Amino acid sequence: MDIDDIEKIAVLGAGNMGHGIAEVAALAGYEVTMRDINEEFVQNGYEQVEWSLGKLVEKDQITQAEADSALDRLTPVVELDAAVGDADVVLEAVPEKMDIKKEVYREVEQYAPDRAIFVTNTSSLSVTELSQVSDRPERFCGMHFFNPPVRMQLVEVISGAQTGGETLDTIEALAESMGKTPVRVRKDSPGFIVNRVLVPLMNEAAWAVQAGDATIEEVDSTTKFDIGLPMGSFELADQVGVDVGYHVLEYMYQELGDAYRPCPLLAEKVETDELGRKTGRGFYNYENGGAEIPTDAGREDIHERLLAVMANEVAGLVAEDVADPEAIDRAVKLGAGFPDGPAKMADDYGLEALVGQLDELAEETGEARYEVEPSLRERVESGAGFHAPPEEKNGETSFETLAVTTDGKVGHIELDRPHRMNTISEELLGELSTAVDELEGNDDVRGILLTGAGERAFSAGADVQSMAAGGANPLDAVELSKLGQSTFGKLEACDKPVVAGIDGYCLGGGMELATCADLRVASRRTELGQPEHNLGLLPGWGGTQRLRHLVGESRAKEIIFTAERYDAETMAEYGFLNDVVENADVEERAWELARDLAAGPPIAQKFTKRAMLAGRGDTDAGLEVESQAFGHLMNTEDLMEGVMAFMGDEEPEFEGK
Repeated sequence: MDIDDIEKIAVLGAGNMGHGIAEVAALAGYEVTMRDINEEFVQNGYEQVEWSLGKLVEKDQITQAEADSALDRLTPVVELDAAVGDADVVLEAVPEKMDIKKEVYREVEQYAPDRAIFVTNTSSLSVTELSQVSDRPERFCGMHFFNPPVRMQLVEVISGAQTGGETLDTIEALAESMGKTPVRVRKDSPGFIVNRVLVPLMNEAAWAVQAGDATIEEVDSTTKFDIGLPMGSFELADQVGVDVGYHVLEYMYQELGDAYRPCPLLAEKVETDELGRKTGRGFYNYENGGAEIPTDAGREDIHERLLAVMANEVAGLVAEDVADPEAIDRAVKLGAGFPDGPAKMADDYGLEALVGQLDELAEETGEARYEVEPSLRERVESGAGFHAPPEEKNGETSFETLAVTTDGKVGHIELDRPHRMNTISEELLGELSTAVDELEGNDDVRGILLTGAGERAFSAGADVQSMAAGGANPLDAVELSKLGQSTFGKLEACDKPVVAGIDGYCLGGGMELATCADLRVASRRTELGQPEHNLGLLPGWGGTQRLRHLVGESRAKEIIFTAERYDAETMAEYGFLNDVVENADVEERAWELARDLAAGPPIAQKFTKRAMLAGRGDTDAGLEVESQAFGHLMNTEDLMEGVMAFMGDEEPEFEGK
């Protein structure tokens, strides 16, 4: 079956995952039946979809017409034959119990058409074992959505032992048609990719506390602020549910052996029903304030220990041919919100140090979880990392946080951290500085387009979490402010016209970045603002100075002092945005504008920008640059080209001569 053959999808299970997947499928244009075991469950799932679609409309992420159409395509049913009888894909999202899932597939096999592909949304159970109860193991695979499916970008597409390549290709295409990023799991292995990294990390954090080597606060401060994960390890366990992670760990222990033996601390929480937020108490007390994690309690030895365990898991996944390092990093960034993938983190820290840490722990404890994966030791001995050094990938500069390309005369810089809302880290600032230098030095590039990856944000601002690491040293903060000011200043001072294409959140440092463009076009759903005062800060990357040149000092003070979010139409009225277009048109309009400017007279553009910049602080200085430039332009071939084209009623072709 090909992706073009898929018209109807049956989703089995109307719980949190089931109704979320059904909503995503309906929004993608598929006819969807959503089935559960009784009318109450099905109706509750349907109402949740209706509520969620309403929220998307409120946030201008979809129109009311799109929401109504999606709801029209969704049919809630109880009868199994009505749900799957003419389905092209049957997607099961019932509770994470092997026996329950097997029973569902036995029943489904009686009613589903022979052509249908069976897909399980399991987060860790064996796809191969589940496929054996069906009559179509070659048309059976895993499709692991992350919670909530409407918002999370990643889908792990898992191959069973007998899954056909055509089936995997079709399901990957299905995920893409739903606006998701599929990552293929080449081999059925417990935990697949993301849980295979996250769950042992949670377990190791628990073992460190169990052994008295660290406190919960020290571990969470290390993971959240030093490593830069979205939550501390224990904070995350409470958020997901301690029991959820524990049961996945139990399954991994059963299937993979002693290295995955659950820490007694986790078992104790499950036994006493202290499961996290959902029970009011877990590792933190949510009836009394919840998690309060200090920013400066991180420890380097815990940092190294946790990275070592992750590196060992990555090496195991690669050695078992579950996935390559690039796929692992992509999956963990999208599915768990890591600032960088675990393979890159390990490379950056140094594999030799991490292997040494594992060897020390193995000698001290004798625990199987510290036994070094042979391929990891081989990498250290050969001097190789998980990833080839950037200079070995190709002849061009390799970027981790940006995607830098050229299309005709336009150089395109895309902030490429969609898993972190394109927040701006120190690493991104360094790469942005390099990218601007390279594009400005490229004579074939005559204009620059700046955008953000994904549909949620141009940039949601500075990566505040990483900046808070270690207690936010004031001297370091001063240097970071200066780095941002100078980097963004390169765009402002660049001789080539710069266009910012803004879609989604454009906040804080993201708005300061957009301020440095020459022209800005945004989608209607875009939200802009400088929220720093809400944090007790001020805009530190030029916002107190540059914004007032665009909107005036009074409006700039309003935007900064109120720390409110503004819609695109308001910011256009204020003079910050040059154009506001429909959500679906922003990319096309931004490219159109960038190409138009790139076709303009480069020498005149260069001197115009220089004159305006010089005149900001001193009008006479700006006028002097203007007059000198005016005289210089009189002796250029571009002027003759412009005059001749004007007289002939043709479009000029400027060459910058």
